Amino acid sequence: MWGNMEIFNRLEMVVGSDNLEKLKNSNILVFGLGGVGGSLCEALVRGGIGNISIVDRDIVDITNINRQVIATHSTVGLNKVDAMEQRLKDINRDVSIKKFKLNLSKDTIEEFYFEEYDYIADAIDTVTSKILLAEIAYRNKYSLISAMGTGNKLDPTKLEVSDINKTKVCPIARVMRRELKKRGVRRLKVVYSTEVPKKPVFNLENKSTPGSVSFVPPVCGMIMASEIINSIIEM
Repeated sequence: MWGNMEIFNRLEMVVGSDNLEKLKNSNILVFGLGGVGGSLCEALVRGGIGNISIVDRDIVDITNINRQVIATHSTVGLNKVDAMEQRLKDINRDVSIKKFKLNLSKDTIEEFYFEEYDYIADAIDTVTSKILLAEIAYRNKYSLISAMGTGNKLDPTKLEVSDINKTKVCPIARVMRRELKKRGVRRLKVVYSTEVPKKPVFNLENKSTPGSVSFVPPVCGMIMASEIINSIIEM
């Protein structure tokens, strides 16, 4: 029994005690702790999830502050997994957290026992890693939701949940559709935006780096959390 169940009183009013217990006992795996993944993790823990594994090898950078919940001047320079753990424990001190300071790849895939998790969330930036995870989930019938591109976009109301094969406009989704089709992956639940990406006013040294705002990536993460939590509870 959690020692601070009163923090979930308002949640219990909506979902009931049985569903709150299901959420407490659920185990979620989140890849990527950026603008999407950080808000996703926070929404999951505030939403009653009792066990969460977080995966990211990066450190908090000052350029993350405009959109990432873990990024403040006091956390710049910290490992993202450590900053995320600190924030989540400050929300629910009883939440169980497992940290992986690495990026998902063919070399690190064996670090994960995917069958332990009720749901997997992909908030990774790298398309090759997203494809790898989607293929593994499809072959093994793991529950997975994947975030598509949120960079260079200004309208969070254009975000929607769909199957990868029904997506349009999004450049990342277009690449994912093509590559997953080659691999025989026939479905993937995604959150994507129908908004046409804005052309950046200027480019950084790494020209592939997109611009980003404070209210699109976090909303994507919130939508993913909603899909995960609603799949666990029975309403």
